[in-house]
Amino acid sequence: MTQLTLNLLQGAVTFNFSPEAAQNLKEEIDQLMGSLKTIATQANSGGRPNPQKPMEYTHAGEVFIELFCNPNIYPSPFAAKVLLTVRDDRIRLTTEAELTRIIEDLGQYLEQVG
Repeated sequence: MTQLTLNLLQGAVTFNFSPEAAQNLKEEIDQLMGSLKTIATQANSGGRPNPQKPMEYTHAGEVFIELFCNPNIYPSPFAAKVLLTVRDDRIRLTTEAELTRIIEDLGQYLEQVG
């Protein structure tokens, strides 16, 4: 298993993460990006955006990872933040991370393992 490093607003967190789990997370984020773009397009056309489903990703491996993002509260994909929780039996980290940075970090990881 390879380590994934996610850069946060202040600092970073690194944990073991499988390529399959990373691909699943990428698919979830791709759907979230579609929702964020839909909201932005509807808002720019003067209409009231239709509510979109939030992203709730969980993975239980060596550590438990959870990412949550409500696309309805951000004006664009570039403004979106993700609530990130990483925990095991000894420690729990809950923080906010920029969606664009998570996408970059995940892309680098997938290139590295691919």
